Amino acid sequence: MKVNLSVPAASTYSQEGTSPVNTLKSLGYTQTEVADLIGSSQSRVAKMEAGDPSVSVDLLIRTLLALGANRRQVGRAIGSSLSQ
Repeated sequence: MKVNLSVPAASTYSQEGTSPVNTLKSLGYTQTEVADLIGSSQSRVAKMEAGDPSVSVDLLIRTLLALGANRRQVGRAIGSSLSQ
């Protein structure tokens, strides 16, 4: 299932304290609902929310795509974080 939401600018996700999980939670989704949405477990979502470095890039990208980001926005977010 894909949620069609307005996605903040890709650079927003590189700001401290802002994450795709927090965006979904601010919209009323629970960790379990986010996990179901991205095909993962609640514990992985909790780790992602906490900024655990063991969370895979794949999971982060799937979460951005679930929010409605397109490939170009994801690429820009990755590119902007590499250039900083």
